[in-house]
Amino acid sequence: MAEKTETRAIRHRGRIEQVGIYFMKMLRMFVYQNDWKLLPMAVIIAGLVSLVVKNDFFVTMEGTLKGALALSCVAIWNGFFNSIQVICREREIVKREHRSGMHISSYIVSHMLYQAILCLAQAALTIYTCKLMGIKFPKEGLITSWMMVDIGITVFLITYSADMVSLWISTIVKNTTTAMTIMPFILITELVFSGGIFQLPAWSDSISDLMISHYGVRCIAAQADYNSSPTMTAWNTVIRLKETDIGGTYTVGQLLDALEDKDSALVNEIRRQGATDKVIDAIVSSPALQESRDEGFTLEMTVGELIDLIGEDRVAHALQYKTADAMKNPKYDNTVENISSMWLAFLAFIAVFAALAVVCLEFVDKDKR
Repeated sequence: MAEKTETRAIRHRGRIEQVGIYFMKMLRMFVYQNDWKLLPMAVIIAGLVSLVVKNDFFVTMEGTLKGALALSCVAIWNGFFNSIQVICREREIVKREHRSGMHISSYIVSHMLYQAILCLAQAALTIYTCKLMGIKFPKEGLITSWMMVDIGITVFLITYSADMVSLWISTIVKNTTTAMTIMPFILITELVFSGGIFQLPAWSDSISDLMISHYGVRCIAAQADYNSSPTMTAWNTVIRLKETDIGGTYTVGQLLDALEDKDSALVNEIRRQGATDKVIDAIVSSPALQESRDEGFTLEMTVGELIDLIGEDRVAHALQYKTADAMKNPKYDNTVENISSMWLAFLAFIAVFAALAVVCLEFVDKDKR
């Protein structure tokens, strides 16, 4: 009598089902392995940064650029810390489960979903903390009806982009120690090549274009309407020189020539004091003064006294807005097209590094480390 052989069918769960399983696992880790601590850490960092930038963010060119860099660095810091250890700390488990039928794509997608929720929470907390700490966000945004929502979307995209870069690194490093050693170098590189502080040489443009911080600074500065803000650098320099003497010896002819310029600051100030053009013309055409054109006189005056003569508000406005014209940057144009292009750049970062994470982790079984 022939012996019957019973064949057992081994059933592996589908990719979509595996995504749900691993996503729930990460939610449990959020609660029981203290991953929730990432949220209060984001609040603390945002609060500290807000104390530094709150007075001139959205107010001046310098303050806007400083705030854009600071907010970008906060988002990148959060993103890197979110996932730099999540895969390398369970590398042996991944190997074992991959041999048992786990799909790497499902595993990475579950991480992407979990990290997206975490990044969204961090972005919301960051913007809310900045608001509480005194940063005055303009009410109306360019893309949506609220500036806080516009900036919040950008902060989320920066955070998530950095998160995916960090997730990819976590798939290729040996252990958590190596991951935490690499991270400071990446952060420094992001800071240096962001273009927000350092004047970069032309050869570094190709490197800067690969930095998340570069697009983060550009996007936030554009949303904050950098190009329409005044600059304080020249005015602050003049203020520090208020006690500096600028007196000297001049001729009557030089004074008369200055009065002949009807649009000069001196003539405008004389008009403001009540003199008419007729009076000014009488002074310029005076025979006695014309005969004395070569005679000199000494003027003793400080920068502050000259400012008071012309009018402090007038000098401040001229320096703050005229010098700002020379500092405008087309990269910071407050247009839908410009901001949308930055958002697309972030989406490209997310897609590329998520794909790299899948590809690198597919070879986990061949890793003999």
